[in-house]
Amino acid sequence: MPRGRSTFGKRQKEQQRQQRQRDKALRRSERKQTKPEVPLDDMDELQKHAEEQAALFRLGDDEQSTDASPTPPEWER
Repeated sequence: MPRGRSTFGKRQKEQQRQQRQRDKALRRSERKQTKPEVPLDDMDELQKHAEEQAALFRLGDDEQSTDASPTPPEWER
């Protein structure tokens, strides 16, 4: 009974697996190279929006701190 056939099949299967891994790595590297970068205009726009949001939050803090008579917590009453 020939024993070489199963060894040949295993070797072919392993070669196919290695080729799939190489193809997968190649596709991954191509995706990284063609990945769109965020243009500076968009970054500037995002920064401006973040600053506007921060200003709105700071505006609300100023209103609370100008109260003439803040109520003390219950445990101080």
